[in-house]
Amino acid sequence: MILFPGTPPHWSSPFASIERMRLRIDLGYDGGGFYGWARQPELRTVQGEIEAAIRKVLHVRADDPESPEIRLVVAGRTDTGVHALHQVCHLDIDEDVLARAVGHMNVTPEVALERRLQRMLPDDIAIHRIRRAPNGFDARFSALERTYVYRVCDNGRFVDPRIRGFVVAIDETLDMDAMNQAAALTIGLHDFGSFATPNPGGTTIREVKYARWHRADPGVALHGGAASGGYGEPVPYAETGLLCFTIVADAFARNMVRSLVNGCLQVGRGRKDVDWFAQKMAEPKREGSTGPAAAKGLTLEYVAYPPDDQLAERAQAIRAVRTL
Repeated sequence: MILFPGTPPHWSSPFASIERMRLRIDLGYDGGGFYGWARQPELRTVQGEIEAAIRKVLHVRADDPESPEIRLVVAGRTDTGVHALHQVCHLDIDEDVLARAVGHMNVTPEVALERRLQRMLPDDIAIHRIRRAPNGFDARFSALERTYVYRVCDNGRFVDPRIRGFVVAIDETLDMDAMNQAAALTIGLHDFGSFATPNPGGTTIREVKYARWHRADPGVALHGGAASGGYGEPVPYAETGLLCFTIVADAFARNMVRSLVNGCLQVGRGRKDVDWFAQKMAEPKREGSTGPAAAKGLTLEYVAYPPDDQLAERAQAIRAVRTL
């Protein structure tokens, strides 16, 4: 058996017995041009674009029932217009099919697939890395926590044109202290039925580990020779002054983050008070004033996983229906 440089010793040749393997794919995307993550007929989605590119690289025909299935399983489905700095998904595939990506490259099949997808996919999707997943890994169920950030430009200030695609502009000056009083009420294990929609057979019970609004630090970047006392003027970082909401949870129900953001924004604008928010947390009942905020302000920043020897145990535990 010939091994490519850097090939793990357990990698099986496509000319030996065929084995099924799981790949972990780390990626990011600008969600502005997509109808969310999940594949939908006739609509442009992140999953649809990546699966189509994988089929092209591996010479797999979508209309051939005899062809292997190409289906990505993601850590968390993002809605229409929501972005991801660091998303994770997995793909189960036969070794011999994956080997088609190698061609004339002197690399492992997973590296070959990574390089070909990086060149083939549109500019609003970036493949960070593709590697063989450890035993027990499930992109969705093995995840320990997900981190989202929602970015707001308030007080009628202009939005830096470079970041306008992932920032929501608001004319009012928001009361950050009041918003943080509301956000603090979400921490812990709660039924978020006032702010989320359950999946079929699921619940809106989730555990929030961190939730806080903060102003982006007014740091400056120096261009030209200013750093050494020469020419140039100080330039503010693109996110300086933005009001950012960071929330970390084991998982999120549908529309949960954007609806919590909308609730906080209503408090920050003075339209509702913290007691109103507390009542919504105490009585998990969906109603019109807790609908989701605009999608473009939301970014999935990070997905965390346990050590490899705990992946399977975590996946099994998280599949259980949660209760309070």
